[in-house]
Amino acid sequence: MPPQPPQPLSSPSADRTALDLLDAYLEALWHRRDFPCPRDLDGPAAGGGNGLVRRVLDELRSVPREPADDFVRHAGDLLMEFRARRCPWNAAALRLLYDPYTFVATGPRRHEDWTHDAHAVMHRSVPDPRGWIRLDADRFNTVRHSVPAYPFDPPDPSEFPGRLHPLEAEAAVAALAVMSEEWQSEPAPVHSRPDRDAVLADARTLLARYGPTARHWTNATAAATDPAPDFVAAGLRGTQSRGFLTSEYVNGLDFFDDLGLIAVNDDEVGVFWSFGAY
Repeated sequence: MPPQPPQPLSSPSADRTALDLLDAYLEALWHRRDFPCPRDLDGPAAGGGNGLVRRVLDELRSVPREPADDFVRHAGDLLMEFRARRCPWNAAALRLLYDPYTFVATGPRRHEDWTHDAHAVMHRSVPDPRGWIRLDADRFNTVRHSVPAYPFDPPDPSEFPGRLHPLEAEAAVAALAVMSEEWQSEPAPVHSRPDRDAVLADARTLLARYGPTARHWTNATAAATDPAPDFVAAGLRGTQSRGFLTSEYVNGLDFFDDLGLIAVNDDEVGVFWSFGAY
C-alpha cells in the first residue's frame, strides 16, 4: 500500500472554532469580564489559523497581569492585532472604520425580504456567518436594556423601503469610504487625503465580500433622485439622510445625523453605519 499523505492537525471547522473562542476570550479580557481561557484552546486547537492561535496565546501569557490597567490595554491591543491578522476583510475594516463612531456587522440572509435580516443585524440578534469582525462600540452598553438596538431605533422592516434608496456599486464604495470621516471638525476629508486611493481600496475590499451581484441601499437622501451621488466630493458633513437612530438623550449623548449602507446578497446582509453625536 502506498504511503498515505499526512492528515491535517485541524479541520477548517476546528480552526474556525479555535479562532472564535480566542476572539471571545480576548474581548472578555479587554472588557474586564470574567471569562476563563477556554480549555478547547489547549492542545491541537492552539494550531488553529496556521498557528495564529498559539502565537497570540503565547504573547498574551507573556504579559504581566499587574498592573491590571496595563494588562487590559495590552489585551485590547492584542485583540485588534489578532483580528487584523485573521483575514484581509478584518484588516480593511479596522483600517477604515475603527476610529470613527461606526457600526459594522454582517448577518445571515434568512428571509426572502432582506429587511428582516437587516433589522436582526441592528438588534445584534444574529452572528456573523463567517466569524469575522464586528465594529460595535455599544454592544455592551447598558442603555441597551431600555433601547435594545441602541444607537439604532430602526423602524419595522415594512418601513425600511420608505427610508432607503438603491445605490450603484461605485457609489456604495464611496459612501463607505466617507464613513472614515468625522461628522464634526474633520481635518482631512477623503477627497483631499493623500491616501484617498487606499481608503477607496479598503471600502472595495469590504464590499467585495458580498460579491458582484450584491445590491446596495442607503438612507442618504441624495440617492432618492440619483443612484450614483458623489459622496466623496460632498464629504460626510455634506450628506443628509433619513434617520435610523434613537432620539432619546441618554448617558449625555445626543445623535444629530447618520449615514448608512446596507449590502445584500443571497446569503448575507451587511450593515455599515456612521453616527454623528455630541
